[in-house]
Amino acid sequence: MSETALQSADAPVQAPDLFSKFDGLIAEREALLSTGVRDPFAIVMDKVLSPTEAIIQGKPTILLGTYNYMGMTFDPDVIAAGKKALDEFGSGTTGSRVLNGTYQTHKECEDALKEFYGTEHAMVFSTGYQANLGMISTLAGKGDYIILDADSHASIYDGCWLGNAEIVRFRHNSVEDLDKRLGRLPKEAGKLVVLEGVYSMLGDIAPLPEMVAVAKKHGAMILCDEAHGMGFFGEHGRGVYEQMGVEKDIDFVVGTFSKSVGTVGGFCVSNHPKFDVLRLVCRPYVFTASLPPSVVATAATSIRKLMHAQDKREHLWKNSRRLHKGLRDLGFTLGTEEAQSAIIAVILPDQEQAVGMWATLLELGLYVNMARPPATPAGTFLLRCSLCAEHRDEQVGQIIEMFAKAGRTVGCIA
Repeated sequence: MSETALQSADAPVQAPDLFSKFDGLIAEREALLSTGVRDPFAIVMDKVLSPTEAIIQGKPTILLGTYNYMGMTFDPDVIAAGKKALDEFGSGTTGSRVLNGTYQTHKECEDALKEFYGTEHAMVFSTGYQANLGMISTLAGKGDYIILDADSHASIYDGCWLGNAEIVRFRHNSVEDLDKRLGRLPKEAGKLVVLEGVYSMLGDIAPLPEMVAVAKKHGAMILCDEAHGMGFFGEHGRGVYEQMGVEKDIDFVVGTFSKSVGTVGGFCVSNHPKFDVLRLVCRPYVFTASLPPSVVATAATSIRKLMHAQDKREHLWKNSRRLHKGLRDLGFTLGTEEAQSAIIAVILPDQEQAVGMWATLLELGLYVNMARPPATPAGTFLLRCSLCAEHRDEQVGQIIEMFAKAGRTVGCIA
């Protein structure tokens, strides 16, 4: 071999930059920011004053995009419980739940969940994302099937991909398509149908009674994610599955502490007699540090208070219905015909109007979430409003007025 050939053979391979796949998104973002608009996905809260108010860039702002549905983040009892646990147990556990990471506060939190949901078993994860990741990937393995709604949350999809089960999608909220796809699967195979009580982008709810009936007809087990339903759906606030009367037919309920409970963490509750074996085989539970004692203490206190929060639930529903009607009457296109949850999605035709509305509302003193693909279906841009039980009547009126002014400024409404 010649010297030139040897040098060529030793030359390093010019591998592609692993960031090149994001070049289109980077260019789009740079073009957006070059117009002088603030980045909708990089907001900093200077100070949070209450569940419904904050200071953003030095300006008092009404919060309408926090998922703080029941307003528990500033509850005095919840805060006191966290401070007490911090003093008694320190700042963290530095260990997994299966090693040194289970403190008395973790057991108390799981006891509160069992009481709230009326179940035999409860398992707390470090986040709601991990709860879905762990439960789905552990329950369904090689040779099994996971059947999920096409609009499922990213944590559900990631739970599917982490495991070895076959993945089958059905059209969003289509009972007929769910039935058809289940009917094509081997009868002897294990099947897990994954549903959500409330879908977070449009705020629509699942037809759970019909879907549960179809799943049971085909011998499937059911996991229902009630992240956005816990706290205000149903007599006890357990979620859409309670309100729709299918509690006895749901095998696993997954939820989060980062919405109605007002802190951070995730969980699964169940009555399955073998449930506790999951503590030994669920990798996202076994191989991560447990929540700090102060966090689970605040969660336990909040959960117990939510058992007796009927007045808050009623006020939240009043707020949701009033805002939905107010925005619809102004001429905005909404994600649902009627208010179905505490989430109201305002659909806009393109990114330019979505960003324009978002920025104008923020300038007026209102913070909402802007959502775009890939978080939404292709071509869908929206402003997602999340109401709180602590929003006062006058604040809801202000919100409607701000939307009217912003909509006319941007040209979304007449």
